[in-house]
Amino acid sequence: MKTDGCYQGGENFDLRDVLLKGRSVPLSERTSLFQEFLQDLRQREENLCMRCTNSPSDREVTILNPVSRTERKMLMFGSNNYLGLATHPHVVKQAAQALEKYGAGLGGPPLLNGYTILHRELEERLAALKGTEDAMIYSSGYGANVGMVSGLTGKADIILFDAYSHASFCDGISLSGAQSFLFSHNDMTHLAMLLDRAQTRPHNDIYVGVEGVYSMDGDLAPLDKVLALCNQYGAHLMVDDAHGTGVMGTHGRGSAEQFGIEGRIPITMGTFSKAFTATGGFVAASKAIVDYLRFFARSYMFSASLPPPTIATVLAGLDVLEHEPERLVRLHENVAYAAQHLRSMGFATPSQSAILPLRVPRGMDIRKASRVFHERGIFVNSVEYPAVPVSQQRFRISMMATHTREDIERLLTVIEEVWSLFSNDILEAADEEHQRNAA
Repeated sequence: MKTDGCYQGGENFDLRDVLLKGRSVPLSERTSLFQEFLQDLRQREENLCMRCTNSPSDREVTILNPVSRTERKMLMFGSNNYLGLATHPHVVKQAAQALEKYGAGLGGPPLLNGYTILHRELEERLAALKGTEDAMIYSSGYGANVGMVSGLTGKADIILFDAYSHASFCDGISLSGAQSFLFSHNDMTHLAMLLDRAQTRPHNDIYVGVEGVYSMDGDLAPLDKVLALCNQYGAHLMVDDAHGTGVMGTHGRGSAEQFGIEGRIPITMGTFSKAFTATGGFVAASKAIVDYLRFFARSYMFSASLPPPTIATVLAGLDVLEHEPERLVRLHENVAYAAQHLRSMGFATPSQSAILPLRVPRGMDIRKASRVFHERGIFVNSVEYPAVPVSQQRFRISMMATHTREDIERLLTVIEEVWSLFSNDILEAADEEHQRNAA
């Protein structure tokens, strides 16, 4: 099946499809409809987007109420600050020293004036982390994915990608003009079939795109099997390891380490906005590919370079990852503890990554449920339609190494309270669906 986009499970959604219902209307009407939509959410106090944090990003945060302007403490279970590095003394100190030495920013792209000795040091350490010859830094994770795909591939190439691929990967495909085919999520039989078919089509190169850890459900791609198929068919493997870097593997080197295939992934993309709690992204590959991308990835060539304090933040994070392995141990202990109790409550929850999904059953109003979480002082992220199909709406819990056992117990208690509050609605919806199926 040829596709110009990605399955909605990969965060590739558009509210226009819901608001406009397929109609083509001018900008004034579109913005007016959206304002009405937002106003309705505000009146029902169900608009929990862009909650203002007025404290450092840690296990507990201070959230500012936009209406009353009052503050409240909340336990943060919605941040990708997996290792708790945002407030680590070494990280804060190194960022401050870089600010003092280099200033706030560079005012230019890396190919011109936006490249310092810190940038080169970080590229070398990222290459070592991923077991590649070289690495390059992008100003965002989105830009890294878009630049990697659109810079390396073209109309004569074929890209096979997982149905849950991130929107940035899909946008890179659109820019590249390559022939693209998606395979069912983590379905190696489907991937093998597409690889076999691709051999019969005119092409220059075949690429396969997967994610080490998928952000919606926290499940892993079977990288060892994907790599074996790529080697069998002569395809280039591209791994988005945004949520795996710093989290997966004994030393936090990422998903390849988790599967015992370090140094064998030809092209890896990652971000600094997850475990390293900053912003930016990178691509690690052979020196030839990195040198090529520096001049052919437009999101690299035409974007300002990351400020030195941000680079220093990531370098310091790598220091902590190397010298404080107990943080990674605590993270996975917290994940295992929470996942075990969630499974005992009836949730089908994976326990390998730091992302724990809570599928919302039919009958539960996810926006009202979100408000209850907020009122109980638990900050979680809701993933609702049209980001995913209605049947796959979920809350996404992000665990951190700095969470205490008491924090997790409080989270579990509130989850039980929320599901109990909506139990009647859930039962009624289940009964109605049973009757429809019986008819």
